[in-house]
Amino acid sequence: MRDRYLDLDAEVVETRDGAVLDPYWVMSYPDWVLVVALTPDDRLVLVRQWRQGARAWVLEPPGGVMDAGEADPCATAARELLEETGYAAGRLRLVGSVWSDPARNTNRIHVVLAEEARDTGAHDREAGEEMQTVTMPVAEAVAGATRGMFVHAMQLGGLLLALREAGKIGF
Repeated sequence: MRDRYLDLDAEVVETRDGAVLDPYWVMSYPDWVLVVALTPDDRLVLVRQWRQGARAWVLEPPGGVMDAGEADPCATAARELLEETGYAAGRLRLVGSVWSDPARNTNRIHVVLAEEARDTGAHDREAGEEMQTVTMPVAEAVAGATRGMFVHAMQLGGLLLALREAGKIGF
């Protein structure tokens, strides 16, 4: 099965001890970025977005797929941040790249810290993106993270990495 976001393949895998896994499903996705955007007044820029798999509105950092030809996660992060929230950042830096699910997925998530984010008033959401821009104090978001405010496991990890890099939390 193949489309613009997913390539699903059934592979035959033989382990080192001779066990054969057939089929072993591998999903190939494009890499994507997770944008942890901070405003000058120490607020986190988030989106509340409908997620069909959860069948719920989910609060999460903005982000998205790196389009074909995009090689710089920071450039993709700048694009996604503006498209989804209307915010532009004064500084962007890559804080890490992690596998989304190294057991079955081929893509990586590039976590970008976007500092000095300011509202430009103009977003450009893609068709089908149902979301609202939300800002909240970083301290409120960190406290909320321990109470289940963020339910997307991969995004929670990236959020914590970027907030640590920004000196907002320690661990």
